[in-house]
Amino acid sequence: MSAEASVDPRGPRFAAAITTVVLAIVLVSGWWPLLAFQTVVFALGAFGGLRMAPYSVLYRVLIAPRLRPTTEREDAAPLRFAQGVGFGFALVGVVGYVTGIPAVALTATAFALLAAFLNAAFDFCLGCEVYPLLRRVTPRDKRA
Repeated sequence: MSAEASVDPRGPRFAAAITTVVLAIVLVSGWWPLLAFQTVVFALGAFGGLRMAPYSVLYRVLIAPRLRPTTEREDAAPLRFAQGVGFGFALVGVVGYVTGIPAVALTATAFALLAAFLNAAFDFCLGCEVYPLLRRVTPRDKRA
């Protein structure tokens, strides 16, 4: 089992809380460079792995050492998928801001904010819930 096969579930919730604040600031201010930064954060988590994601690093270095250890673990694959979905919405938001289409920018950013808020406030990872549904309907290679 790889080091990233499972994670402390408090880490993704911490990351979702930071993401919620970042995306709320973007929606209120319209400052798209901050959304571009968040897009990079999502990309690192989705494509580089959760250990590379900046908010995960903050959690591991600053928060986790101050908490009691937990035996509870969460599969990393759905979390990476959720980061990929966040990346997609954030990227569309950045493109909307840069091209001067505020309706696209605001809508995409609001969807990303909603998903992050659900995770931060209610421990409900929307992307994590979609992940197994997509796995069920995606054809798998039978040769393996």
